[in-house]
Amino acid sequence: MRRMGWVLLLVTALAAPARASEEIILRHALSGKAYDALATLVLRFNDEQKGKGRILLQDLRGMAEEDRRQLPLLALLDSDDSVDFFGTRPRFKPLYRVMSESGEKLDAKRFFPLLVDSVDDTLGRLQALPLGMSLPVLMWNKEAFRKAGLDPENPPKTWWEVQERAGKLLDAGVKCPLTSSRFAWVNLENVSSQHDEPIAVREKNGATRVALNQLVDVKHIALLASWYKSSYFHYFGAGAESDRKFISGECAMLTGESALYAEAKRGNFEVGVAELPYYDDVRGATPHKVLPDGAALWVLAGRKKNQYKLAARFVSFLLRPQAQLEWVKATGYLPMTPAAIEALKAAGVAPTLLDAATRRLSERKSPTLRTKHGFGLNRVRDILNQEIAAVWANTKPAKEALDTAMSRVNGAPGVPGVLAPAGR
Repeated sequence: MRRMGWVLLLVTALAAPARASEEIILRHALSGKAYDALATLVLRFNDEQKGKGRILLQDLRGMAEEDRRQLPLLALLDSDDSVDFFGTRPRFKPLYRVMSESGEKLDAKRFFPLLVDSVDDTLGRLQALPLGMSLPVLMWNKEAFRKAGLDPENPPKTWWEVQERAGKLLDAGVKCPLTSSRFAWVNLENVSSQHDEPIAVREKNGATRVALNQLVDVKHIALLASWYKSSYFHYFGAGAESDRKFISGECAMLTGESALYAEAKRGNFEVGVAELPYYDDVRGATPHKVLPDGAALWVLAGRKKNQYKLAARFVSFLLRPQAQLEWVKATGYLPMTPAAIEALKAAGVAPTLLDAATRRLSERKSPTLRTKHGFGLNRVRDILNQEIAAVWANTKPAKEALDTAMSRVNGAPGVPGVLAPAGR
């Protein structure tokens, strides 16, 4: 029998319940404590429904490709991963519309502005629930630093310091000093944001174009290319492939998602986490101005009204401070609202860390433009990753690869599509 990869969460394990009036599927790819946290929240929600409906969890892992095409109603995913999740790119129904039509409140002002910016449309309306968001960070293996004669409590703050540390790690026998996950988001969108370069610009005729081929972008990709040739930097894929290389101890430094820290610190070596490095020789650099991104809870289009009502109730449930507290503590994802921050403080989480998160997530948007999920961002990242693959293959220099990527992006139908102000 073909493995379906489904995990069905029942209201109670003591007796067979009456059939719920509505059942909807939530597809995910979580494991470990993150999965446990989601399963616990779903069980509690189902219990509260008292037969009015229930959520069934469906694990993506192990599903056959043809089964993935049988679309669920809810999916917790980075929309960059839509093809892996569904075998296609399905239509999503905007969350603000699901909530409004179901009579559930969803006030974007309740959320941190920077998280709203990661999943809203050009009018500030939430397309999805930013449930699994991260900031880009640097993580390092403290044991590897010690073996290389480096101070394990002194991470590199600039890219030039990263280069110095990578050289010493390589000399000490570390075969993979540095790697990176979610490559385009970390190394182009965020490097641009840190150095006050536009991700997109508006032309005099009102048109917009993506501009991820500015001087700092070319500089950064060219530097990574030189490190790639010298084995300072190893590239394993455009997505999260490098995470496993870091957690296994194969790579000593990783630039990637902050949420990985919760898993990494439970591993077999001591891990440090710090802000994403920056170029201190670029005028006007603001290294703390990074952009959150990651998994959100998306609602698929084309379903029944009662199913959407059940989904809306589940979203309201997830927004309760206690639910957010449990979720953030288990997963390491960013808290969505100031109410969640207060719950974390009350639970004893270090106030200094929470204050730093609050300051960054509370920052308002600026007129700078950035691409939006559902409005061309996925295609932009796909094209960037395709062209940068030629840099690793040594068939194109950094500038040619980025210029070609921007030419393809800005000339493609529907890309960049709609762009919107970035949270800066």
